[in-house]
Amino acid sequence: MKHMNSEVKEERTSNKKRIDLFLVPIVLIAAFLNLFKIWTDEYANAYYTAAVKSMLQSLHNFFYASFDPGGYVTIDKPPVVFWIQTISAKIFGFHGWSVILPQALAGFGSVLLLYVLVKRTFGVWAGRFAALAMALTPIVPAVSRTNNIDSMLVFTLLVATWMLFRAVRTAKFGWVLAAFAMIGVAFNMKMLQAYMVLPAFYIFYVVATKINWKKKIAFLTTATALMLAVSVSWAVVVDSTSADKRPYMGSSQTNSVLELAFGYNGINRLTGNTSVTGSSHKQSAQTEQQTASSETKQNSNSSADSSQSSNQRKSSSSQKMQAPGGGNQNGMFNTGNPGPFRLFQKGLSDQISWLLPFVIFSIVGLFAGVKFKGPYTTKQKESLFWLAWLLPVAIFFSIAGFFHQYYLIMLAPPIAAFAGAGAVALWSMYKQHNGWKSWLLPGGILTTAALQVYIMSPYVSSIGVAPIAGVGALGVILALVLAVRKQRKNSLTNYLGAAAMVVLLAMPAYWAMTPIIYGGNSMLPSAGPDSSSGMGGPPSTATNSKQSGFNGMQPPGSSSGNSSSNNQMQPPSGSSNGGQMPGGSSNNGQMQPPSGSSNSGEMQMPGGSSNNSQMPNSSSSKSSSSKRKSGGMNAEVNKKLLNYLTKNNTGEKYLFATTDSTSAAPYIIKTGEPVMAMGGFSGSDPILTVSKLKAMIKKGEVKYFYLSGMGKGGQSDVITWIKENSKEIPSSKWQSTSSSVQQGPSGNGALYEITLK
Repeated sequence: MKHMNSEVKEERTSNKKRIDLFLVPIVLIAAFLNLFKIWTDEYANAYYTAAVKSMLQSLHNFFYASFDPGGYVTIDKPPVVFWIQTISAKIFGFHGWSVILPQALAGFGSVLLLYVLVKRTFGVWAGRFAALAMALTPIVPAVSRTNNIDSMLVFTLLVATWMLFRAVRTAKFGWVLAAFAMIGVAFNMKMLQAYMVLPAFYIFYVVATKINWKKKIAFLTTATALMLAVSVSWAVVVDSTSADKRPYMGSSQTNSVLELAFGYNGINRLTGNTSVTGSSHKQSAQTEQQTASSETKQNSNSSADSSQSSNQRKSSSSQKMQAPGGGNQNGMFNTGNPGPFRLFQKGLSDQISWLLPFVIFSIVGLFAGVKFKGPYTTKQKESLFWLAWLLPVAIFFSIAGFFHQYYLIMLAPPIAAFAGAGAVALWSMYKQHNGWKSWLLPGGILTTAALQVYIMSPYVSSIGVAPIAGVGALGVILALVLAVRKQRKNSLTNYLGAAAMVVLLAMPAYWAMTPIIYGGNSMLPSAGPDSSSGMGGPPSTATNSKQSGFNGMQPPGSSSGNSSSNNQMQPPSGSSNGGQMPGGSSNNGQMQPPSGSSNSGEMQMPGGSSNNSQMPNSSSSKSSSSKRKSGGMNAEVNKKLLNYLTKNNTGEKYLFATTDSTSAAPYIIKTGEPVMAMGGFSGSDPILTVSKLKAMIKKGEVKYFYLSGMGKGGQSDVITWIKENSKEIPSSKWQSTSSSVQQGPSGNGALYEITLK
């Protein structure tokens, strides 16, 4: 106990010391990568931004995280992060940057937290290097620069980690409760993903605390019960509320938060069986990838320079890289094929794996000589914690069937921690000529440089040969020189070791900057020279410099007289599966309809038109706009449609109804008016029935319906009834022909009016 108290006193004394000057540039780098130019993203991920707009309008919408101001359906995640975003928008005003700001600060804060966590046990240089590795892990700033949840989730889990470490140092049960309660808060950010760190928490507490087994079991049982109570608190309240007094729980099939948590946002992510509850989840995946694909061109057109650099540098042939052990590296959302080498495949490796070989060598060094029965040093105990975080998460991403590239941020803290702690440990072993362990440093440098060359190889047409050759050559030379000079102790050897670390971080640093250089994708964020695509592959090269959107797809109600045989949907450049989207099949490179589409032979986007519909050209003024109207949704509303709907509204609650969130989000963001996404995010949630819709129309809640080819799923009967019992509004009254309309994924549809007495 005296030892515990002395540690606390030591911590308080260290806190009074002056600022670590070496940390200052690391902090500035992290601030730059996470915050610079976030103000250029006007909409961010429009699906979530629309929810913030709705949540600002009432406490009812705020509590339930309603997607629309009318409280019809929620978004597909729990509310805590969106509560924070809404508070930010309330304070700073409703902007794209104000909803991104909390995540950007969380990404920045995670760097500082990791410094604090690693420094205390492994030393100040370990803390510095860990913080720098975290800041330069490409997927970290890529996600933090959006309004997606994951950077806030990781920050919260690191806060929980700090509490757990403090609980062990101080032997105070209150900190244990706080740590597990914080995981419960994280559950209300992204559900079961928060529980991925639980093995680390349990193992570390059991190994590190010096109390008897009865107390350990009692404390962990109590803390776990508190965590579960916090986790399900919001879900229990929502599921206990009558369905007619709250929004429908988006992306669930039974209108239940718990079903969403353990189904769509839980087990289905592991199994990849996205159609467990019907075709809806499969269609949701299709919708998500398709809308993100359209954003490839929207973002690349945000400035002339970005467009040229993104579209002219790449060819699809560079994307057919083989994974170690064979196999094409495609998979849904470019997450590769399941297997032990998945994290080294293209699309994942350049997001997270730059330092993995060095981490493996570090783990070997840190655990060398450890006996199973102990005793364990503090360094070994905390190394065990980071290993118990790293391995289960790495295994999950190696076998999971359905996830996105940006989920990999969950691996960033343990990788960065091991990079920092390992750099110091391996250097110490090297300098002390500690037998075979002295070879771990040059071995780690050599294998890490080799992997980085492998990671960069598919991008040779974008980044050139020089950086690839430079990293490879310098890595080999420095590793060999360090091996040769192993018996010498002088300042030159120190400089060589520092130079090796710089070489290993150079390309991750460049990759981390790509969302700033090339533009990011707010719906499916990723890093790399193709970061604006969010698909792990380069944007397609446009045949017309004025063309934008995904091969010219349009927002609701926009049209053009330009038709061409070249307007058939093409796969994103770099696809290695023959141009297939999830659920589709290839046919000479033309996109085929997803399963369940009613339009045979014609590919339709969410809320969009078929591949033979007319495609407009966008104006150069929009292409060069300094504001990125991104988010995987329609970046502009159709003003003519909006004017028609506003003028003819006779007191209806909803401005109009549409199949899915893709068409609804921009109108909610721009106007703040209720727009009904009848089938939720993907258009396939079984929310409406014909009888329920009849009742809504009779009560005067809605009379206009914008329908397009996608988003039927579980609402086919409703859409059929709408078409049979309505009058179609002539397109001349509401359809825009202006070529200056910002293009998006929705395309042409039809507007219907229904009035029942």
